[in-house]
Amino acid sequence: MKKKYFRHLKRVNPRGIQSTIMFAFSMIAISTMLIVGIAMYIRFSASSRQEIIQSSQKLMEQAGENLEDYLLSMRQISDAVYYNVIKETDISNKDNDIQQGMNLLYEANRDNLRSIALYNNYGSLLAAEPVASQKEDPNVTSQDWYKQARAEMENMHFSTPHIQNLFNDSTFRYYWVISLSRVVELTNNGDSQLGVLLVDMDYSNISRMMKQINTLNNGQYYYLCDSNGQIIYHMRQIQISDGISSENSEVAAKYKDGIYDEVFEGEHRKVIVNTISYTGWKLVGVIPYSTFNLGMVNIRYFIAGLMFFMALMLVIVNRLVSVKISNPILKLNHSVMEYEAGEKPEIYIGGSQEIRHLAQSIQKSYEQIDILMREIILEQTERRKSELDALQSQINPHFLYNALESITWMVEGERNDEAVFMISQLAKLFRISLSKGRTIISVSEELQHAESYMNIQKIRYKNAFSIDFQVDPAICSYCTVKLILQPILENAINYGVNGMDDCAEITVTGRLEEDKIILAVADNGMGMSEEEVSLLLTDSNRVHKHGSGVGLVNVNHRIQIVFGKEYGLIVESEPDQGTTVSVCIPAVPYTEENRKILEKGNMFSREEMIDKKIQGK
Repeated sequence: MKKKYFRHLKRVNPRGIQSTIMFAFSMIAISTMLIVGIAMYIRFSASSRQEIIQSSQKLMEQAGENLEDYLLSMRQISDAVYYNVIKETDISNKDNDIQQGMNLLYEANRDNLRSIALYNNYGSLLAAEPVASQKEDPNVTSQDWYKQARAEMENMHFSTPHIQNLFNDSTFRYYWVISLSRVVELTNNGDSQLGVLLVDMDYSNISRMMKQINTLNNGQYYYLCDSNGQIIYHMRQIQISDGISSENSEVAAKYKDGIYDEVFEGEHRKVIVNTISYTGWKLVGVIPYSTFNLGMVNIRYFIAGLMFFMALMLVIVNRLVSVKISNPILKLNHSVMEYEAGEKPEIYIGGSQEIRHLAQSIQKSYEQIDILMREIILEQTERRKSELDALQSQINPHFLYNALESITWMVEGERNDEAVFMISQLAKLFRISLSKGRTIISVSEELQHAESYMNIQKIRYKNAFSIDFQVDPAICSYCTVKLILQPILENAINYGVNGMDDCAEITVTGRLEEDKIILAVADNGMGMSEEEVSLLLTDSNRVHKHGSGVGLVNVNHRIQIVFGKEYGLIVESEPDQGTTVSVCIPAVPYTEENRKILEKGNMFSREEMIDKKIQGK
């Protein structure tokens, strides 16, 4: 069988190796060029797109500032009419001071204004500038600007563009205006009553500002709408009003300031929204995605040509390189395959310096790999065992001193029965603590250790708390790391229920949950904040005021050393509600074989035992 195999190796064609190397290198080179080319195109495209968006944003910001300045001037005119003229004048005054004051303001701002008018609570005209006669029965109270002002009296209201036809014009010329209306307080013979002040601003100023930013011919445009989506300015405003064209203004009016992607009438586009202060109007910039593609055609051709030229050069270079390196690689491969087939020939060393170094490394690695693996496994096992022993040895003798002192006091006080009970409990506790040097014990032994510990503590604390064990007997025959409940119980006493009255309670529960065992210690003590809970298992440098000194960090670390990082402690606590510390370990049946596997720290056997849940077989 081996002879046939080696004869097959001798028939391997070196040119096949050369072709494979060349083909592989060429494909890698071409793929790299494609990736680089696509990345370059995407980068250029994204940069161009971002530049267009930023340019549009800056243009909209400038236009928005101009609109806000214009609208602010209108508000200031309205304020000046109200506070400097109307508020200071009684409308019953025959000197007509209101008309004079309005005339002065109109003349000072006539480039931006069409008219100023004041109406009383019944819609009757009290004063107007420029002086003009009102049309007969224009029914002012039914017009939108009047109703909006009356509906929300505390605000100023800007209307959509409309033709103002309240007054007679001898030239029969009517203008498009935007009305700014507000409710004002009038004084009539000392009595206060309400009226409506109307300031009509020239729409052509807003139209001119919008036309200045709608100068591009690449499909990009800007429009203005109110908070309800009604168009104030649009390049296709006439077509939209006639139903020939449409705009997604109602949706845009609901957008907050920012950049949005949308599809409208089958067209994918970017929408930039900027809110105009004082009015709630929306300045909307629309950039079709087709705009982004303009100017990218030449870049595509350039990148494609560059990719083709570089790919061609790399194919030629790959051909030369593959011929040079294929022969020594083929010989090296033959000798390695013979070695793996069971032979022990000398590894071929030849070709370039890198290939010779590789061959020497392969030869040395075959000679050392078995020794190294054994050393690594032994070192890891010893290190793990030493680490576990070091953690387990951190038991402070403070508890033992206190227990012996308590026994001494009992003997001196002739409380012999209690002293005998405490000595017996202490003996049980240390019998399990020693466990013949074992690290892994059964859950039942750990619970017995916890009960003995709590019996001693109840005597020491004169039954200041109650302890209740609610453990499912089914979990008693599983493996656990020893001495994991004692530090938790000690914390529950010292930091949980210590200092409480006779209502202190500690409960120990145990249950089987799928393939895990959950042991929990709950107390009804003072509890902890979320910050303290988060530090409990992470801050190993915390100074212990009293107790074992081992702490929950130690317990959590010991569990994870034996069973893995996915197991350990879970702490839940609420201030003034109590604390629950849960121990999560895998459900591994307690057998001598499983105990030895966990004790020795055989990584592969331990994982197999936990994953496959060996039932002592």
